[in-house]
Amino acid sequence: MKILILGARGRLAAALASGWGRDHSVTALARPELDVADVGGLRSLLQKHHFDVLVNGTGLTNVDSCESSRDEARAVNALAPAIMAEAARTKNVRLIHFSTDYVFDGAKTAPYTEADPPNPLGWYGKTKLDGELAVLADDPRHLVVRVSWVFGPDKPAFIDALIERARTNTRVEAIADKISSPTFACDVAGWLAPFFDPGLPGGIYHACNAGSCSWRDYGEFALRCASEAGAPLATTLVAPIRLADMKSFVAPRPPLTALSTEKLVGVTGLRPRPWEDAVRQYIQSKYAPVPPSS
Repeated sequence: MKILILGARGRLAAALASGWGRDHSVTALARPELDVADVGGLRSLLQKHHFDVLVNGTGLTNVDSCESSRDEARAVNALAPAIMAEAARTKNVRLIHFSTDYVFDGAKTAPYTEADPPNPLGWYGKTKLDGELAVLADDPRHLVVRVSWVFGPDKPAFIDALIERARTNTRVEAIADKISSPTFACDVAGWLAPFFDPGLPGGIYHACNAGSCSWRDYGEFALRCASEAGAPLATTLVAPIRLADMKSFVAPRPPLTALSTEKLVGVTGLRPRPWEDAVRQYIQSKYAPVPPSS
């Protein structure tokens, strides 16, 4: 397969390029060659490339910045995916577009399914929802893949930052009343590879590791794993703070956005492993000491 991935420096896109590159011909583009906010340039770029699958790993994901940079957020998160969807349809191939749990308001106490109506609270979620709608309106064969709390080896995430803070600080904090489902970027490549088969149905899919947790639980588990792997830490405890106390936040955050992956399992037969197993593997591979060569 010839796969074109846009947004190569993103945490998820980089993991997909690495994972799929072992079996397929992957081209991964990023700035300065790629500027998805440039409508004409994006159309021209997509016309000159040949691909069997197009993957959109781009996005303006800083939820607070989206509130103040509304035009840019709409261009990147909503208008650009519409252009990508059109280009893929013109070439009679599938677009895989990534979205977010922030399309939900977090009022549901059970994991969200793909059938639950979205109701984004902030501009980030609204523009991502508009991108979803544009992609699926263009061609029902396209995929909209919602992920949450993505971590992986190609770009530091929340747990990496927390581990670094815990190296020198005896007190670290994380929000204890915001809950979602972590997603290991390297696992996503395996879950989505079956969709290279155009016979599998398009539409919306949730793709994350099994289970859910708070930011605090997520961070404290990561610290324990890092300590077991040999990382020198000043603490393995994470003090709880409330979402309401985060006065620096500009955009509203949905409090409960765990995602159900039963639709993905039903179509592919692949059941995501628990988030704890994925976090443990990731941290062991990053922090465990390398044995000396004989």
